[in-house]
Amino acid sequence: MKGKTMSDIKVGDFAEHAKTISEGDVYLFAGITGDMNPAHINAQDAAKGMFKERIAHGMLSAGLVSAVLGMQLPGPGTIYLAQTLKFTAPVKFGDTITARAEVIERNEERHRIIMKTTCVNQDGKLVLDGEATVMPPKA
Repeated sequence: MKGKTMSDIKVGDFAEHAKTISEGDVYLFAGITGDMNPAHINAQDAAKGMFKERIAHGMLSAGLVSAVLGMQLPGPGTIYLAQTLKFTAPVKFGDTITARAEVIERNEERHRIIMKTTCVNQDGKLVLDGEATVMPPKA
């Protein structure tokens, strides 16, 4: 399985990946990363916080962007070089998050693709905004 090469990719190309975030996803992410922030795993503490309920880790949403880049566009063989992120709204348990990556720039000389990366919830609300730099697989 191999992703798209530089010659296959054009400005404006995009791909998406959607996932409904479950309580189990949040607990697995917390266990893998060690981020046991009560805002994510303790309902009583989270109820006292600014969102009044537990929320998913922001980096869990960012991981969905990684899935788009590594599995769809450019796809398998892609090297993820850089990512900027701005978390614009909380992701709640049960939200369906759609990650999107769109090609905004190609640099053939350096073999780099710049992509606008976003995540929106089921209501179309932007929860993550950023930009990724990747190296697509070579032919």
